Formats: sequence, structure tokens, C-alpha cells
Amino acid sequence: MSQTSDANGTQGAASGQDATPPALNILTQYIKDLSFESPNAPAILRSQARGPAINIGVNVGANQIEGTQNEFDVRLTLNAKAGEGAEMLFAVELEYGGVFRLANFPQEHLLPLLFIECPRLLFPFARQVVADVTRNGGFPPLMIDPIDFAKLFQQRMAEERARQQVQTV
Repeated sequence: MSQTSDANGTQGAASGQDATPPALNILTQYIKDLSFESPNAPAILRSQARGPAINIGVNVGANQIEGTQNEFDVRLTLNAKAGEGAEMLFAVELEYGGVFRLANFPQEHLLPLLFIECPRLLFPFARQVVADVTRNGGFPPLMIDPIDFAKLFQQRMAEERARQQVQTV
């Protein structure tokens, strides 16, 4: 244990040891909803179609768990479609969640933690679920590129500000 002395020569524990440090803990992770469709199987599995258009959607939601002060349910939703219409290879929808405990953080840090850091921690697991289900559906595993959750959060906050400005006009 380190010791410090103040201006009066009084010795004490190093600063910061008296206060409880901020902590982010993942209490549990879960699949809330998972859907895989390959509407044109098995015929589409036999075709030699190359390079289908793949569209990926991402959304993040967070709610405080009722009856708690510092536990939050954070959900990462991933939607992926490969192909269109009669050329549809597959569609995957995944809602992957985690329960997080955020202790001793300043109030102004909660939203960035919930919408940037928490989904960043969930993403590798959700990505693996999507890769596994597409592989098990008869296709090459869909490996979703890393997502910039900070950029998504900034876009969402800008949209909220714009919406509030429209409502006040």
C-alpha cells in the first residue's frame, strides 16, 4: 500500500483508494430472438450465384432493469439479407442481449457506456451466432465486419437533436 503526505505532513493512503472505482460487469448474455430463412432452398443452394448483395442492419437498445439502480439490459439487433426476391439466398435476424452492471460512473458517462461500450462487448458473440447459423443453413459463414458503435451513437444523438429542434419550432 502506498502512502502519501499532505501539506501538513499527515500521512494517508494514496488518493483514489478511498473511493470505489467505476466498474462495468457483464452479468449474463442471451439470445432473445433468432430467425434464419432461406426461402429458395434447396434450389438456391445448387446454383453457382457469386457475390450476392448483402445488406446488414444494426440497432442498439438499452433499458434499466426494473427494481435496480445500476443494472441495464442492452440489446444488439443484427439483420442480414443476402440477395433479393427470387435470388434471395438467406435472411438472418438476431437480437442478442446482455445484462450489465454499471457501478460508480458519472451520470453523463452512462449513455456512451450503454450504447458504445456494452454493444462492443456483445458484438463478437452476436457475430459468431450469425456466422454459425448461416454456415448451418448451407452457406459460407457470414462474418460481419467490426462495427463502429461510437459513430452509430453519434449519429443517433445527432438525429435526436434534430428531432428535438423540429419539435420546438
